[in-house]
Amino acid sequence: MSRSVELRDHRRELYLFQIRLAVAGAIVAGVFLMLLIRLFYLQILQHDHYQLLAEQNRVNIVPVVPHRGVILDRNGVTLATNYAAYTLEITPSEVDDLDAIIEELSALVKITPKDRRHFEKLLAEVPDFSSIPIRTRLNDEEVARFVVNRFQIRGVDINARLFRHYPSAEVASHVVGYIGRMSESDFAGLQEKGLAYNYTKSDYLGKVGLEQHYERVLRGVTGYEHVETDATGRSIRTLRSILPVSGNNLLLALDAKLQQIAEDAFGDHRGSLVAIEPETGGVLALVSRPGFDPNLFVEGIDPAHWKLLNESPDHPLNNRALQGVYPPGSTFKSFMALAGLELGKRTPEDSISDPGYFVLGGSGHVFRDWKKGGHGIVNLHKAIVESCDTYFYGLAQDLGIDSIHDFIGQFGFGKLTGVDISGEVSGLLPSRQWKEQRFDQRWFVGDTISIGIGQGYNLVTPLQLASATAILANGGRIFRPHLVQHIQNSQTNELETVEPHPVAEVRLQPRHLDLVRDAMVDVTRPGGTAAWAGFGAKYAFAGKTGTAQVIGMKGQEYDEELIDERHRDHALFIAFAPAEAPKIALAIVVENAGHGGAVAAPIARKMIDYYLLGVEPKAPARRAASRESDGD
Repeated sequence: MSRSVELRDHRRELYLFQIRLAVAGAIVAGVFLMLLIRLFYLQILQHDHYQLLAEQNRVNIVPVVPHRGVILDRNGVTLATNYAAYTLEITPSEVDDLDAIIEELSALVKITPKDRRHFEKLLAEVPDFSSIPIRTRLNDEEVARFVVNRFQIRGVDINARLFRHYPSAEVASHVVGYIGRMSESDFAGLQEKGLAYNYTKSDYLGKVGLEQHYERVLRGVTGYEHVETDATGRSIRTLRSILPVSGNNLLLALDAKLQQIAEDAFGDHRGSLVAIEPETGGVLALVSRPGFDPNLFVEGIDPAHWKLLNESPDHPLNNRALQGVYPPGSTFKSFMALAGLELGKRTPEDSISDPGYFVLGGSGHVFRDWKKGGHGIVNLHKAIVESCDTYFYGLAQDLGIDSIHDFIGQFGFGKLTGVDISGEVSGLLPSRQWKEQRFDQRWFVGDTISIGIGQGYNLVTPLQLASATAILANGGRIFRPHLVQHIQNSQTNELETVEPHPVAEVRLQPRHLDLVRDAMVDVTRPGGTAAWAGFGAKYAFAGKTGTAQVIGMKGQEYDEELIDERHRDHALFIAFAPAEAPKIALAIVVENAGHGGAVAAPIARKMIDYYLLGVEPKAPARRAASRESDGD
């Protein structure tokens, strides 16, 4: 049997091998070409981009907080300042076990759970290469204990930092306000205004008062340090520094001593006071009682203090001067009298016979005077001096709500004053249109009668009432109330002055002003409702008392002893002095204190005595006041 022999085609096999080799070589060459192209792209075309990224990994930018501007009163008394204190700080990038380090530190200095929470919050917000405070304001003993053991603890050091301080504590707390650590909403607000570049999320900023309103002025400009770090994030050296620019200082129109006298004069009473320099609009004092200690808020208020302040029935965090709204009571009568004279509804000689009540037209509704039996024959002068309700009931009816609203609105009632501090409310000067929109009801004549004596829908803030009194004292010229008098440049010490200039003017006849002013002077003399406060004054001062109802009595007799303390009448007083050339105008509201002549007017006397005479007068013996003897 013959076996077949298969012959191999070597030439064909060589040819196929060469093809495979060529394809493999092409693939390899293609891959190398792609690598070369990518290398060219990265090394040449993208060189600048990746060099920048590498530099950013090597160099970190650390913000340097500027010194915050200080706040001073008109005499240079410090109301807000900064002081240096030692803080114990950890740099997380240099620590392997944070918990262990903190436990070790706790054996040397006291670290509270609040300190731990604060540190953990910052840890989530601040870069690892930055140092983060674990304890602030160390005393000398704590500093000494740490220094002795410093060599054993890596990544921890003691640094000196600036802290905000309010030397006067509660005094002027609602004026100055306070700073606090930034919240997410704060940062979002800065982003909306395009100001976030000047802050980090761990910074402090003004929360209320002047600290908030003038945040951009007080803040300054943040500086930066370019810090070189290694691959683990540890800082090696500072390459470059851009120094921060300190914030500017605020020099106020406010007189800290006058403010202190006013707050002391309130004693335990709640309420508010605003004093203004009529010729400039400068706010000399702005009181809201009770107040609070702004130092509690600087590093974050503890829960116990927050609960005490936030849940207090006295609402110490509310700025009553700007946000408290009260019926103006009989202080409104001075403006009503001017309206009657200016609009031709009354002359100085016009008189009424006051039986102690006013009967409204055909309705037969009776509006009673505060004085039983009435005041007898009453003209405009006597109506102001004795605060005769019946006279102003009739005047309000003759004027009508439209004339009252339009004329008295010129004094700023029902409008924002524009004071340079946030949170002001507008109060309420009612009108027909307002009532229709608010209650879907038409305006009744009876509503007008109540407005005539500062009751009804009428609501004012103490700041509005003080501003209106300053306009009255200033002959109708209107200045915007302002707290800041100068802004001092921190670099040059140059002063930028808040130039006072009239923003508007109420056109008033001088003889009408004189009539009202003379009557208001007699309010503080024998026979007037503030005679006790004016006794022995070495200057003539004009005033008008007021008593504002808190609850309606529905025809019942008002008996202070039978009414809950918080439902008793408010005591009000407006004044300016000297009457012939006023240097100070003020408005006072003492909550639930009764009669303006007995409670509020003596506070004004202490204020004016100090401001005009330079001495704090002895408080006159306080006597019990009856509604019949003191009126408002």
